[in-house]
Amino acid sequence: MTDDPVQDAEPAPKREVQTLYVAEAEDGIRLDRWFRRRWPHLSNIQVQKMARSGQIRVDGARIKPEGRLTAGAAVRVPPIPDDASRKAGDLHTLSEQDIRFAKSLVLYEDDMVIAINKPHGLAVQGGTKTSRHVDRLLSAWGEGMERPRLVHRLDRDTSGVLLLGKGPEAAKRLAGAFARRQAKKTYWAIVIGNPKPAAGQIDLPLKKTGINDFEMMRPADRKDPKAEPAETAFATLSRAAHRASWMALRPFTGRTHQLRAHMAAIGHPILGDPKYGDEKSRELSGPLKLQLHARSIELDHPSGGKLIVEAPLSPEMQAGFAHFGFEEAEGDEGDPFEGVRRQR
Repeated sequence: MTDDPVQDAEPAPKREVQTLYVAEAEDGIRLDRWFRRRWPHLSNIQVQKMARSGQIRVDGARIKPEGRLTAGAAVRVPPIPDDASRKAGDLHTLSEQDIRFAKSLVLYEDDMVIAINKPHGLAVQGGTKTSRHVDRLLSAWGEGMERPRLVHRLDRDTSGVLLLGKGPEAAKRLAGAFARRQAKKTYWAIVIGNPKPAAGQIDLPLKKTGINDFEMMRPADRKDPKAEPAETAFATLSRAAHRASWMALRPFTGRTHQLRAHMAAIGHPILGDPKYGDEKSRELSGPLKLQLHARSIELDHPSGGKLIVEAPLSPEMQAGFAHFGFEEAEGDEGDPFEGVRRQR
């Protein structure tokens, strides 16, 4: 789905104290796992030592390595040692081409917020096998206090609006809005078949199975201690006969792959999804890539007023629209979720 946990994150090591914010989809994650996802080269012993010595603090308080984090929490991160396996010159330096590329993604920018149109296939944060990602590209705006902060994330293959905070205070306010579910996120997707009813809400807990690249979210019993509440509103915007439907989706929670898992669970997987698709959807998808796009975000601006940002369709989504004959203008007739609220 949507704002995926930072499972493959590896920010460039810093020789300074940082304050990072827990993403909404990371609610409940262990502190040691949160660190290891961002800095895979750290050992468990290193993380434990930093936590037990008080170098790591959460909302100003000490925390044990096995302690659980809550969405929006401020994590004090001490200077992180470099990864000896990487060349020193690779950590911060961006080429002029990378800088131009990063700036070309900007949809909106002011003194506190940057909104970019994340392309399909670009990871939000990196890992041992990913060296080009949004987090690295943020060095295009500078380092230290000048460097924008990530406040939420999208799956690698989901295109669309991604917000960044300029400076710690803006990042804190934006991250808090996501954590309190105050951000209205609208996604567009093309799914197989015609969901019935044409609009409604999916209230189905999910739990993680597998690890790393094989990690998936599956429906879970509410009594399962590993189950995470997950709720999604959906509305059909257009249909291509009985073959496919263009959907608007709004997640009220931020679970890993939530939209993808929920649509698959009701029998209408998102086209182009190799992980949650079935044989029929894969056949219908053909060469299409994941047909999931973060169309817009609406939330309170950190300095006051409303911030509404909309991302144009990615080339991958344009290919899906062309294939099924959908017209983008059909989706610009107001908020399909006006008046819809979370059920729980």
